Amino acid sequence: MLVTLIITLIIALVIIAVIVSAIQQHKERLATLKRAEYSKLRAVLEDSEELLVNSANVPLSPAVSQMLLKRVAFTLRAMVELEPGARDLKQRLQETESQLTSSPPDSGTPAESVTLPDNDQQLIGMIKGIKRLRTVLRGEHARGNVDTQMVIQEDRRMEVLQLRINVESQMKRGNQARTNNMLGSARQYFEKALTALTNTPHQDDYTSTRKSEVLQALEDIATQLKEGNVRDREKKEEKENKDLDELFAPKRKW
Repeated sequence: MLVTLIITLIIALVIIAVIVSAIQQHKERLATLKRAEYSKLRAVLEDSEELLVNSANVPLSPAVSQMLLKRVAFTLRAMVELEPGARDLKQRLQETESQLTSSPPDSGTPAESVTLPDNDQQLIGMIKGIKRLRTVLRGEHARGNVDTQMVIQEDRRMEVLQLRINVESQMKRGNQARTNNMLGSARQYFEKALTALTNTPHQDDYTSTRKSEVLQALEDIATQLKEGNVRDREKKEEKENKDLDELFAPKRKW
């Protein structure tokens, strides 16, 4: 009887140990999932806040600013649920919600009124920021957080802005190349600008004006290249004639 009781206790202890181990492993898995989810939310939060702070380089319309603030608020709420005792997160959530109620969206800033920087690195940063914004915009639309009309309007605005950056930078490089008498490179830059202007579905006064300027520049470059070829040919013929004259000139007697 005593042996049976001992065996029963051993079996019970083993079962308890297995259950405790399973519970502990389950808690560890939950903690791992929680940390992974928290890290994911923090990345979304940092991305949204960086886009908001970077509005000096990437112009944001009030509608896009509102979308990003909502994204920040949603992320902070999810983080607070994971970390209910985090006072700093609760404070940031309150501040964000206050901003949302005090800054109603409007129609936004037209792309044509945006001043483009002269620095190439700033232009590159602006293009990268615009691409990130368009990705976020489509992602929020897929989640049902923004309406379709707003997505269409803002995506078009950013696409037009990308076009302007591309065209203006290509024309700037083309003019610099012409100044340095690098006509072949200049022609390539203007041809790229013309391709962008021709292929865009957003045809307006800006595209038509710039297209005329680019075509005129290409025509001027073609004339310069033609005149340069004529001068080179004349120089070559002059040199050949000079060489012939020297060859058939009477030899001097010493």
